[in-house]
Amino acid sequence: MKKPELLVTPKSVEHVKALLAAGADAFLIGEEKFGLRLAGEFTLEQVKKATALIHAAGKKVYVAMNAIFHNDRVPMLAPYMEAVDEIGVDAIYFGDPAIVMTKRETGSKTPLHWDAETIATNWFQANYWGKRGATRAYLARELGIEEIIEIKENAEVEIEVQVHGMTCMFQSKRPLLGNYFLYQGKAMEVENRKGARNMFLHDKERNNKYPIYEDYNGTHIYSPADMCIIDELDELFEAGIDVFRIEGVLHEEDYVTTVVAQYRKAVDAYFEDEDAYFDMKEELVEAIEAIQPALRPLDTGFFFKETVY
Repeated sequence: MKKPELLVTPKSVEHVKALLAAGADAFLIGEEKFGLRLAGEFTLEQVKKATALIHAAGKKVYVAMNAIFHNDRVPMLAPYMEAVDEIGVDAIYFGDPAIVMTKRETGSKTPLHWDAETIATNWFQANYWGKRGATRAYLARELGIEEIIEIKENAEVEIEVQVHGMTCMFQSKRPLLGNYFLYQGKAMEVENRKGARNMFLHDKERNNKYPIYEDYNGTHIYSPADMCIIDELDELFEAGIDVFRIEGVLHEEDYVTTVVAQYRKAVDAYFEDEDAYFDMKEELVEAIEAIQPALRPLDTGFFFKETVY
C-alpha cells in the first residue's frame, strides 16, 4: 500500500510556497482559457515560476487543459501545449479528445490525466482513455464510496478523487449573470467573479446559498456545502486510491493551506500507525471546522448517499 498523492489547486505562486510547507505533493494550475474552475489564474510565465519552485521541492505540477473547447479555441491548443512541454510540467489534465489529437500532432511527451467532470463514472471510460494515452482518471464527484472502490479495482490507470472543497453543480456557456443584470437594465461586463466571492443563488425553502460566478467559460454554480471526508479516509486508503484532491476554488489562501496541513497529518498518521489516524480524526475535523466559513457547512458529498441527477 502506498501513500496517496495529496493534490491541491493553488491560488498564486506565493500560495504554492505555503502549500509546499503545508505538505502538498502536487499542484494543478493553469488559466481559464484552457482549464475549468481553477482556484487561481496562472499565466505561462507564472506556470514556469511555479514549476521551478515545485520541482525544486521534489513535488509535481500539472497544467489544466480540461475546458470545453469550441472551434474558435482549437488553434490556441497546440502553441499552449508546446509551451507547457517546454516548461516541463509533469502532466496535462484534459476532458476533450481535441487534447489527445493535439498531443499527437505536436509530438508532446507530457503525460495526460483524464478529467471529464460528471461523466467519469465507470472503469470502462477510465480504461478507454488509458488506452489512448491517459495515465490517470479523476472521477466524478457524484460517485458513492462503493462505486469508487469498484472502479479502482478494475481500472488500469491511476484513480483520483476529491476529498475536500467546493463541488460544481452546474455550468452553462451562457453568461447568466450578465443576462440577469441586463434584464434589470444594468450593465455588467463578463469577468471572472471568483475573486469577489459575493455572488450567491438563494434557496429560501432549503435555506441554502449556492456560490455562482461567471468567467471566460460561462457560468458556474457550486454546491451549498464543502465536501470534507478527513475522518472517513480509511476506506479510500484500503482501496488504494492514488490521488486525493483538495479544491481551493472560492476559498481564501490561508484556509486552503490549513486544510492541506490537516490532510497531510491524516495521511502520514495512517501510514505510520493506523490507530494513530483513528485516534486523531476528531481533532482533524475540529481544526477544519474552526476555520470553516459560516456560509459553508461541511458534508461528505455523495460518498455515503445516493446520487440524484
